[in-house]
Amino acid sequence: MEEPRTRLSTRIDFDRDGKQCDHLRLPHSVHRSAYGWLPVPLVCVKKGEGPTVLLTSGVHGDEYEGQVTLTRLIRCLEPADVSGRIIVLPMANYPAARAGLRTSPVDELNLNRVFPGTRDGRLTEMLAHYIDSELTPRADYMLDLHSGGSSLMYLPTMILRDSAVPEALMPRIMEIGRVFGAPYGFLFPAVQGVGATNVSAAVRRGVVALGTEMGGGGTVTPACLRICEAGVRRVLRHVGVWHGPVADDEEPAAETRLLTADTWDYFTYASEDGLFEPLVELGDEVEASQRAGLIHTPETPWQEPAEVRFEQTGLVVCKRVPGRVERGDCLFHLGADMVETGDG
Repeated sequence: MEEPRTRLSTRIDFDRDGKQCDHLRLPHSVHRSAYGWLPVPLVCVKKGEGPTVLLTSGVHGDEYEGQVTLTRLIRCLEPADVSGRIIVLPMANYPAARAGLRTSPVDELNLNRVFPGTRDGRLTEMLAHYIDSELTPRADYMLDLHSGGSSLMYLPTMILRDSAVPEALMPRIMEIGRVFGAPYGFLFPAVQGVGATNVSAAVRRGVVALGTEMGGGGTVTPACLRICEAGVRRVLRHVGVWHGPVADDEEPAAETRLLTADTWDYFTYASEDGLFEPLVELGDEVEASQRAGLIHTPETPWQEPAEVRFEQTGLVVCKRVPGRVERGDCLFHLGADMVETGDG
């Protein structure tokens, strides 16, 4: 007998019309539960023919704006307003999201660094494998909602490219980005992308996929939440899969400022362990060699603080939130303005 393609299961029938709300069953055999499984929330709303959109959040469990966005959307989705199919995975890394952590407390893995995953791997790898092999192939479009999490705060930004993208997809991704309408759009150079993320796995399968970085700081950022919610709904309407009403208070689309970072010099890191004092704020324009911050050492308070300087000129797209830092922690991330070409 042939083994199933995945070790996860669900009672949802993705080909059936209607609204189905259930869970993925992620096998988890532990001392307290020999034949147990973890309940990963999953929703499918389908009616007739049309595109399929996959919406994910909670890939990092301490990033909350996307989880709130999709939780609210799920309650609004009704088959009567749908032409096609919307699949929603609001707590993609359920163990991490339940614990409010970036990585899974079960296996310490970062879901957004293990795609495409493996069928018989650790829990996080099995989750990645299910998303990549069962959900993503059904999708025409994907929105993967992230924020800065516990350690970073981001400007409301779309990630339009995080790795190499097939040439034919880039104009379509840029189109969806313009519809989403966040104030900032970031394109990592194709040679610099992570390559093992949810979005990078999706574009390898030909899916028009877009990521976000919306706020963060270990909290829900109201301004970014409004932008995220409105952007998701605009995209759903634009591709024709959802015909829900425009809310009276729906955030209008912004003109997007396109940014990029050609090298890792646009990322500024802690040079020492200590207490980080930022000298610039999120959204500031900075110059190469400008002082970015000071790292104080209260353990030896008679020592002068270490200076950290920017290596490039650009806009402060994100900054670190916790004051305590260790050597190698990311303190700032800059973006440089880019000239939009045919592929964005």
